Amino acid sequence: MKVALDVSAVPAHLAGAGRYIGELARRLPSLDVETTLVTRRDDADRWRQWSPHSSVAPIVPGARAARLVYEAWSLGTSAPARAADVWHAPHYTMPHRGSTPTVVTIHDLTFFTNPEWHERSKVAFFRGAITYSARHAKVLISVSDFTARQINEFIPGHAPVVVAPHGVDLARFSTEDSDDDALFEANGLALGVPYVFFLGTIEPRKGLDVLLAAFEDLSREDGALELWLAGQAGWGLRDFEERLARHPASSRIRRLGFVDEQLLPALLRRSSAVAYPSRGEGFGLPVLEALACGALVVTTADTVMAEVADGCADLVRAGDPAALGEALRAMLACDERERQRRSRRSRERAELFTWEASMSRHLVAYELARGGG
Repeated sequence: MKVALDVSAVPAHLAGAGRYIGELARRLPSLDVETTLVTRRDDADRWRQWSPHSSVAPIVPGARAARLVYEAWSLGTSAPARAADVWHAPHYTMPHRGSTPTVVTIHDLTFFTNPEWHERSKVAFFRGAITYSARHAKVLISVSDFTARQINEFIPGHAPVVVAPHGVDLARFSTEDSDDDALFEANGLALGVPYVFFLGTIEPRKGLDVLLAAFEDLSREDGALELWLAGQAGWGLRDFEERLARHPASSRIRRLGFVDEQLLPALLRRSSAVAYPSRGEGFGLPVLEALACGALVVTTADTVMAEVADGCADLVRAGDPAALGEALRAMLACDERERQRRSRRSRERAELFTWEASMSRHLVAYELARGGG
């Protein structure tokens, strides 16, 4: 089978949807899929190194507006598209012209359910793009049952949906901590400091306002406790920056930015607790990665993260600092025996999610799109 995978929307640092697309690009060639990665014109070298067994077609303009116009009106009739059995558009949008059967990944429906979580300029565009994709693709891939249910609710008349949950690299995200001290020292991180850890893009829906408020009380109760925040900057940072600047324990809040792939599992493992108070996601990959490392996790009730954790994380109401603080307080008070018990359960849950299983579901979607299913 020949699959053309559009990787042109992936930023320099792989996180969230970018991580998912990166895993597709790296793994598809090993599944007897003749893979062509369609990249931005200035981004070919990265993808050749990332997926050496794929072909690379650097034909997409670099500027976002030009890229979206090119995708809509030219990409579907390009040489890579015409040569492929299936075109996979892994980030909501798809070409409007062309005859190659198209599979589109829908990550979440938050542009419909909670437009206030996004930049205004993107809401109208992505609502229209998702609706178009849902009704014109041959097959949709949903990254969770949660998102699949929302597709049914908000977009009647959509294409068939194949649910393909994300996986986790269980070798890298593991409970094995023998190299953690060296990794901490190499990155200038203090050993033995108790910290609550957050991983995710810094943007309004991630619930960092709630986490900062919860940490205000926790920091007064424990003078050694720190809050470590990892993730690249998103949008709507003014409120976050202002809250951080006036936080009474700001000296104990460490911003790590985008974290190296080797260091990240160690940060999850060594944390006193992982807090992921996001108000909503399509999957919530940081929660799965934390569980794979045996971390103790607090996340948000009535979300896809609750489904992913399935009883292996403590759940709190969205937007409730007191509830988040109480859950974190209970985790910090766990004795070693209880921490080990919870760590084992977390790891066992994570082992149900593999990229191999996710890839197998993608192959089902591709076969269905080209008429083989």
